[in-house]
Amino acid sequence: MSVSYEYYKIFYYVGKYKSFSKAAKVLMNSQPNITRTMNNLETELGCKLFIRSNRGVVLTPEGEKLFLRVQAAHKQLQMGEAEIDAAKTLQSGQISIGFSIGIAEILLHDKILPILHDYHLLYPGIRIQIINDSTPNLITKIARGMMDMAVVTTFAKSKSTSQETILNSFQDILIAGPSFAHLKDRILTLAELVQYPLINLWRGTETYEFYHEIFSSHGLPFEPEVETATTDQVLSFAANDMGLGFVSPEYAKASLKKGEVFQINLAENIPMRSISLIYDTERPVNIAADMLKDMICHTAVGAV
Repeated sequence: MSVSYEYYKIFYYVGKYKSFSKAAKVLMNSQPNITRTMNNLETELGCKLFIRSNRGVVLTPEGEKLFLRVQAAHKQLQMGEAEIDAAKTLQSGQISIGFSIGIAEILLHDKILPILHDYHLLYPGIRIQIINDSTPNLITKIARGMMDMAVVTTFAKSKSTSQETILNSFQDILIAGPSFAHLKDRILTLAELVQYPLINLWRGTETYEFYHEIFSSHGLPFEPEVETATTDQVLSFAANDMGLGFVSPEYAKASLKKGEVFQINLAENIPMRSISLIYDTERPVNIAADMLKDMICHTAVGAV
C-alpha cells in the first residue's frame, strides 16, 4: 500500500482540529477538497476514520490509532525542519577538520587558528572537532565521509581523488645539532648524507614517503635511525644530536636563531611540497563545514 503523504498531512490537521473547515483554513485549501481527500484516504485504507456530525468530526477507534502515528511522524518532520533552519543560520551543528602530522601543524597554530577563532565568534553554536593523523589516513577518512575536510601536505605521487585547494608551498631544509658542527661549511650530497643518522617522521606519513621517493630516485636507501611522531620531535632530536633531520625553515626558525641547530647545505635540490585543503565534492558537507571551507580557501594563508 502506498498512500500519498499529502493525505496523511491533511488527516493530521483534520484530526487535530476535529473539523474539516478548520483544517481547510489552516492549510489554505477548500473544504470540499479536504472532504474529498479524506474520503479517498478512507477508501485506500478500507476503514472509517471519522464520524461526521453537524458539530464537526470525531475520530473512530481506527482513526485514533492512525492519528497517534501520524502525529508522531508530524512532530519528527517539524524537528527535522527546525534542525535544517538552525543549520542554515549556523546556530548549531558540528564540523570535523583534520591536520596532517608535520608541517600542516604550523598552519593550524600560526595561520588557520585565527580563522577558526573568527569562525567561532561568528558561529558559537557550531562544535569544531580537530583530528591529527597522517596524510594518507586523513585522505582515506575524507573519501569515506568520516571527516568534512583536512589540511595536508602533498606531493606529486599523492593519489587523492578528493578536491584539492592548494593553500601554499614550502621547501624543507636539513638541520643538525652541535655535534655535527664540522658539517657547517660543507655541501653534502645525498650519497654522503646516508652515512649519517637521519631523523624523520614515521613510516606511513606523507613526509616519510616523500623522502623515500627522493632517495630512491637517486638509487639510495632511506632508512632513518629515528622515526618520530611529530615534526616538533624531529627538531628536538636534531637539537639533541640524535641525527640530521629535514624540517621547514619556518618550523626551525626559532631554533636556528638560538643556535640550537644549524642548516646543512645540500648539493641536490629538495622539491617543493604543497599544503592543501582537501574535501570530497561527491559527498556534500553540511552548511557549517562549507562555510569554514570557504573561509580557509579565501583567506591568504601565506608562505611557510
